[in-house]
Amino acid sequence: QVRLVESGGGLVQAGGSLRLSCEASGFISGITITAWYRQAPGKQRELVSSITRGGATTYADSVKGRFTISEDNAKNTVYLQMNSLKPEDTAVYYCNAGNTLRTPYWGQGTQVTVSS
Repeated sequence: QVRLVESGGGLVQAGGSLRLSCEASGFISGITITAWYRQAPGKQRELVSSITRGGATTYADSVKGRFTISEDNAKNTVYLQMNSLKPEDTAVYYCNAGNTLRTPYWGQGTQVTVSS
């Protein structure tokens, strides 16, 4: 029903920046929340940030002040601007979307690698 495609990952040195994009297609009218998760090697997948249809946002404490989530409804795209990147930010970043009941839609992931 919904397809999510992430882009924007890459290799960056500590202190650098990247902007991730998550473009949605399909039956997206029912999406009320979109989130970014990440999973580092050997670690659990964790919630990084989320944004609701109304624009309310959340951030993990580890990224607060450095990352910013935003949306462009005309482009059906959610962004994650990542500044002051640290090696511990290295992970595969996944886009996730759904509603308050469930969030079943996932993107394929995009690799972010931060070198020290």
